[in-house]
Amino acid sequence: MTLIAIDNAPVPYPWGSQGGISALLGRTPTGEVEAELWLGSHPRSPSRVTDPDSQWTDLRHWEESSGQQLPFLLKILDAAAPLSLQAHPTAQQAKRGYQREEASGVPLDAGHRSYRDPWPKPEMIVALADGFEALCGFREPDEVLAMVRRVGTELERDGLASPEMSRLEEILGAGGIRATVGWLLSGTPETIGLIAELESAAPRFPAELSLVPRLLADFPRDPGVVVALLLNYEVLAAGEALWLPAGTIHAYLSGTGMELMGPSDNVLRGGLTSKHIDVEELLAVLDTTPGPAVRLSPVTCEPGARSYRTAKGPEGQGADFELLEITAGTAVTTAGPSLVAVLEGDFAVTSPGPGEEASRSAGRGDFLFHPAGGRLTFEGRGRAFLATPRR
Repeated sequence: MTLIAIDNAPVPYPWGSQGGISALLGRTPTGEVEAELWLGSHPRSPSRVTDPDSQWTDLRHWEESSGQQLPFLLKILDAAAPLSLQAHPTAQQAKRGYQREEASGVPLDAGHRSYRDPWPKPEMIVALADGFEALCGFREPDEVLAMVRRVGTELERDGLASPEMSRLEEILGAGGIRATVGWLLSGTPETIGLIAELESAAPRFPAELSLVPRLLADFPRDPGVVVALLLNYEVLAAGEALWLPAGTIHAYLSGTGMELMGPSDNVLRGGLTSKHIDVEELLAVLDTTPGPAVRLSPVTCEPGARSYRTAKGPEGQGADFELLEITAGTAVTTAGPSLVAVLEGDFAVTSPGPGEEASRSAGRGDFLFHPAGGRLTFEGRGRAFLATPRR
């Protein structure tokens, strides 16, 4: 059978929503927080095969028995609270980091482990509803400096001079973004004092410091709150997308999205978390080049289908995958193993088989795996996503 039904359960990370993913898929809530639903072969949460007569139990089993690799991981994400600030490595960095931690005997499930597999994790996120909030990439240092100076000047004018704010201005002006991030994450009394200073100043500067009280409510005394002020704040409407290549610092703050990424769980954290932060390794992978967040505009590729994909680029800067949104009858030729996720409506999905065509009905909340590349025909209407190797 060339079209295989798969499924998975939402992962209950604490930042998720109550029943949001189940509601999106038309299912009964799990009763737990629902943060992400993984569709892929990653060993931490491989999608299970639900066809009773299949030769595979899950997509990890398919990889092991077929000798192929699914070159991406598709996720439905629903954030009710901010995720950690994080960046992901290039392919070379991931391989070296994984080998280093393996040689050191760090257990794969250890809390202080940074590299859980040898793969890179470039990613894109498509908002499924209006109002998806994210922090993504560094603002221009001059823009941040101007903000710091405005706040510092106003405080001094009112007799509330802040040596911590002056120190932030000094390091940002002289050392740039990388030095500033390293200082902020150092955890010195000076940086802790800066957090307290910004918290007390936030009500007086709602435009410049609006994120401070919001983030401190979830992450008190976390220096990532100050790092967040260095980043671009983005709000996506439904259907808008962000591209996050290797080294791009980011954090999703709230909203529901469809996320397509490399088949990896390698995360270098930079704050807004109680988990391990390896400052040295984060700075080693971090791309501190300032500039606006990179938005992906979907391009109509077939009637009833539009594609989100990046341009080809250097290692870690382009993607070997693309995400298609399908809303009506269409036909698409895939370049390899692919995943289908139906969020609305009903489709009949057909694929040529060795002897005859295979066809499956897929409605809201159904997922399909297509093990081989080739032609896929969709009949019906609704909203489905097709993750496939870049054509």
